[in-house]
Amino acid sequence: MWITIAGLLGLHELRLRCGLRSPRPNGLRHILCAVLRSTYDPNSGRARPKQGRKAKREMEKARAMLSVGEEESERVAGLDVRPHRAGHAASFYEGFATRGLRVDCIRPGFVSCTFKVPPRLTDAGGNLSPGAIANLVDEVGAAVIHSEGHHMKLSVDMSISYMSPAKVDDELEIISKVLGHKGGYSGTYVLLKNKATGEVVAEGRHSLFGKLLSKI
Repeated sequence: MWITIAGLLGLHELRLRCGLRSPRPNGLRHILCAVLRSTYDPNSGRARPKQGRKAKREMEKARAMLSVGEEESERVAGLDVRPHRAGHAASFYEGFATRGLRVDCIRPGFVSCTFKVPPRLTDAGGNLSPGAIANLVDEVGAAVIHSEGHHMKLSVDMSISYMSPAKVDDELEIISKVLGHKGGYSGTYVLLKNKATGEVVAEGRHSLFGKLLSKI
């Protein structure tokens, strides 16, 4: 790139020495900006990045993905969400996202569950949505802390790898393990796997913080 820019500057100097008409300063800046994939703004005298067709297409895709249609809005508005007292009952969101989750095995530091993908948690492509997967990692990754007799902790962060899609009515095996404790911090691991095919749908790590029960 620097060779190209140097070449342009050399051509400009050669034109001056030969007595040829030199392009206007703004014109030269436009050429340099073309090499640098930017656009020269004569008002500010600065270069700004180009917004090409590809960038515009990506922007439109993101806008379409985040947009909610009238039909979806009406469905959500029609849901019967009853008020509840915080800390005394599960929220509507928790019930909506985890209803149907069945605990198969529980022992200290380990929980195994089965979950059949419901239509309510699928995206436009008919796959279990990434948000629903993140919620399962959050809920099951936090619940395994109770298997060791500890109090509920607050989520600090999560990292999730999405490996393969899960379709409606696919039966998933969800396994959560306690990785360890350090001070008030705890780490858990969550694996979502398709029971029929054995494919890993997602895996996540969940960090939580809170007071541990005293062993004394």
